[in-house]
Amino acid sequence: MKKLLPTLFPLLAALLAACSADAPGSSATLRLGKYTYRGQTDGGRPDGYGVLVLGDSTVYSGQWRDGRRCGYGTTADTAGREVTALWAADTIVYGAVSDSSGTYLGEFDRRNAAHGHGIYNGRDGSWYDGAWRSGRRTGFGVGVTAGGKVQAGEWEADRYRGERMTYTAERIYGIDISRYQHGTGRRRYGIDWKKLRITHLGDISRKKVDGQVDYPVSFVYIKSTEGTNVRNPYFKTDYLQARKHGIPVGAYHFFSPYSDAARQARYFISRSLFKSGDLPPVLDVEPTAAQIRLMGGTEAMFGRIRTWLGIVSKHTGVRPILYVSQQFVNKYLPSAPDLTHDYPVWIARYGEYRPEVRLAIWQLCPDGRVSGIRGEVDINVFNGYHDRFNQFIKEETIK
Repeated sequence: MKKLLPTLFPLLAALLAACSADAPGSSATLRLGKYTYRGQTDGGRPDGYGVLVLGDSTVYSGQWRDGRRCGYGTTADTAGREVTALWAADTIVYGAVSDSSGTYLGEFDRRNAAHGHGIYNGRDGSWYDGAWRSGRRTGFGVGVTAGGKVQAGEWEADRYRGERMTYTAERIYGIDISRYQHGTGRRRYGIDWKKLRITHLGDISRKKVDGQVDYPVSFVYIKSTEGTNVRNPYFKTDYLQARKHGIPVGAYHFFSPYSDAARQARYFISRSLFKSGDLPPVLDVEPTAAQIRLMGGTEAMFGRIRTWLGIVSKHTGVRPILYVSQQFVNKYLPSAPDLTHDYPVWIARYGEYRPEVRLAIWQLCPDGRVSGIRGEVDINVFNGYHDRFNQFIKEETIK
C-alpha cells in the first residue's frame, strides 16, 4: 500500500512526502498521557519514525511530524485487525484493513473503523463501493454479491435496503380495486371514472415526493374471483368503464389454499373478461405460514401456483403476473427461481425503497386517495417510465 498510494492519489503522495521529511535523528522515550512513545524526536516531541505503546501493546508504529502522527503508519481497529494507512494531524486520511473475508480500502473514523467513502473486495468475489459508517456499509453504494447480483441503492448497517424512491409526476401510477371500493355493509358507492386522479400516496410509510401528488391513473387492476366460488359483483361494470375511459385494465384472482388450483384457474377464466389490449392477468398469493403447511409445504404450494399460472397463460396467450408480499419474496420465493424467471412479479412493499426483485409493478401503499373513489385505495407504480410502459403495453398485453 505504501507504494500504491503515491501512484493512485497524487495529493496523498504530496502529503506523504511532506510528512516523511528527514528527522534530526535523535531518539528518546517520552510519556504522552497514558501512552509511551519510543522513537525519533525533535525539541522534545515525536518527529520522524516512532512507536506508540500502551502497556505491552503497540498502538501505532510509523511516521510522526511535530508531535503528531503524519505519514505512513500502522495501527489496529476495535477488532484487532491491522490498519495500514496514511495519516495527517493524528487522523487517518486513507487506509486499508484486511481479514479472512476481504479487504477494505478507504476512509476511517477516529476509532479506526471504516467511515466515509471506501471500497471493499471480498475473497468470495463480492464487491462494494460507497458510503460507510462505524465500520459498516451505510448510505448510498453500489455492490455485487458473491453470486454476481448487482445492488445499487441505500444501505443500512451492512443491510441492502434498495433504491430510495422519489415519487414524481414522471412515474407511471395505477390502482387496484375490488368490491370494497363500492362500500361495505349496506352502503353502496359508485366510482366516478371521469374524475379519477391519484391525490395522496398514503401515510402508512415514509415517502419522498417531489411536487404535488396529482397523477393520472395509468392502469387499473380489478379483482375478479377468489378460490372457486367467490366473485366480485362489480367486476364487469368496472372493467367496461375502465376500457370506455381508455385506461389499460386487467383482472386478478385471489388464490385460496383450500381449493384445487386447476379449478381456481378455470373459475377465474369463466368469470373474467379478456380482450385485446388488456393487461396480463394476475394471481394474488398471500398465504399464512399455517395455510402453507395446510397445502403440504412450500414445494406443494409452488406446485399449485405453477398449475394456475400455466392454465391461465395457455388460455390468455400471455404470461400472468405473480402478486406477492415482500415477506413472501424473502422467505419463500428463493425456493422457486423459475417463477421469477418465467413470470413478471408484482410486489407489495410499503416503504421508501424500491423492491429488490425483478418486477413489473410494486404496490407502494394500501391507504392512498383517488378522486372519484370513496375511501382508501391501493396505489401502485410501474417499474419504469413512459418508454418502458409503452413497450410493456405493446409486448405483454393480451393480443
